[in-house]
Amino acid sequence: MAISKEVQKSSEMKFDGKLIKVTYDIADVNGNDAWREVVHHPGATAIVVVTEDNKIVMERQFRYALQQPLLEIPAGKLDPNEEPINCAKRELAEETGYRAKEWISLGTIATSPGFCNEVLHLYLAKDLTMGETHWDPDEYVELEYYTLPELLDAIKAEQIKDSKSLAALMLAMPYLK
Repeated sequence: MAISKEVQKSSEMKFDGKLIKVTYDIADVNGNDAWREVVHHPGATAIVVVTEDNKIVMERQFRYALQQPLLEIPAGKLDPNEEPINCAKRELAEETGYRAKEWISLGTIATSPGFCNEVLHLYLAKDLTMGETHWDPDEYVELEYYTLPELLDAIKAEQIKDSKSLAALMLAMPYLK
């Protein structure tokens, strides 16, 4: 049986926030109407940052929705009409103070495709120089540095729960020592 395309018949905006929008859609699925609740997100970038001594830069920050601090790679949302690589460079500088001379695309991932259209563009950043951080007023981030074996141990111990970080680290493995 072939997978059929779901065709949108109607869409109603239910929430229009600063970061996300939510619509209730009716889609035609094989001749039947199906409700789809869709979270619309502008997309984002996430960066595996590797220092000269092969340490991986991680951020520990409190995540309100989960009510706990998480260990993550640097990341941030795309601004309107912003190219993903430019977003990655901006977020790297804002959150870590680093600038990178070498950028490698690790591809894209869909964060929660069952209900959200967010796509994350993943990068590896190397050959770093240090500058100043420029955090958003509503965020506080602690930088931590890990060797690859330390990160793998943290993953096994379920100390890294953030899906974008897990996916990006896996995709970066061929480049990590």
